[in-house]
Amino acid sequence: MSGISFLFCLGLIVWANAKPQTSGRIVGGEYAVEGAFPYQASLRYDGSHLCGASIISRRYMLSAAHCVGDEDDEGNYFVYAAEHFSIRAGSSNRLLGGVVKKVIKIVVNENYANFLHDLAVLTLETPLIYSNNIQPIPLASAEVPTGDNVIISGWGYTATNAYASNKLKWNTVQTLSRLSCLTTIGMASDAVLCLGHSVDNGACFGDSGGPAAYQGELVGVASFVVGGCGTSNPDGYAKVFKHLDWIKEHSDL
Repeated sequence: MSGISFLFCLGLIVWANAKPQTSGRIVGGEYAVEGAFPYQASLRYDGSHLCGASIISRRYMLSAAHCVGDEDDEGNYFVYAAEHFSIRAGSSNRLLGGVVKKVIKIVVNENYANFLHDLAVLTLETPLIYSNNIQPIPLASAEVPTGDNVIISGWGYTATNAYASNKLKWNTVQTLSRLSCLTTIGMASDAVLCLGHSVDNGACFGDSGGPAAYQGELVGVASFVVGGCGTSNPDGYAKVFKHLDWIKEHSDL
């Protein structure tokens, strides 16, 4: 696809040339109270925050494929060595607190391409110990009804040209129909969860791989924004419900 750039260091795909039309970015939102999102983790590359991730069990995390790999000069996708990655869990501050665990294995969805199936399962070296601030989130058990509220969270940029937030933020967005997603950003895949919002809200750089939650279940993994953060365009999340079998196959669920 033309007009698309991947910003590895920022942890978000930007679809630059899509036509703007309705809602999309954690621009806006509120700062999270400690322990309010015990399933949220920071995915770190060589010790620095890169993306978000969700705790799905003591040993397994779910994040985005584009967070853990890149393309070579021939356009072939490859996964970075697991030794570069770790996660911080149990803290609303991406820089300190909680626990840090090494990642020892990364599995990327074999169908990942063109913004679709943007998922990666990460195996931790040692299991997490659950507490008030560290808990797994159940995977989606059904589709999210169109128009319902979904909660997104992350340490991403608070605007396209701003800086990453040290403290976890969250926001409320709404699910869009496949038709709305098609007419606004040209994306009609059933594997993508389109989340709409008002201007100056939604996901942004550094939120990639982070969770979208609905009624206490993980329904989406942050994948891309269209035309920059906080525009009127919806954000794209990998739809968890459509990938349940794959996630279970590569974890202990």
